[in-house]
Amino acid sequence: MNELNQLFEKVSGYFALLSEPTRLKILHALCDGEKSVTDVVASVESTQANVSRHLNTMYRAGVLGRRKEGNMVYYVISDEACVELCRSVCTQIASSMEEQNISRRAVRDFMPLG
Repeated sequence: MNELNQLFEKVSGYFALLSEPTRLKILHALCDGEKSVTDVVASVESTQANVSRHLNTMYRAGVLGRRKEGNMVYYVISDEACVELCRSVCTQIASSMEEQNISRRAVRDFMPLG
């Protein structure tokens, strides 16, 4: 049972990582490929400090990869399963929100296929 409890803890942490809207926006921004921190900040429409904090958290969790080029830092999705999970959940929730007229295109564009 101890191993199962450890698994539940890991899964809970994974879902907690994805429970922050800014992190979902970051994943969305990175779905079409690598971007600099500056580009992610512009896409997410948040502060540099806030986005950098979330990027670092996602990097440490293994969801994102990063590389440095001079003084620029670039991030890329390294856990495609995370994107698939987000896409699946988004599609499911959006389909139950028909009364809010969420278009199929909006759902498709949420986490576009790379």
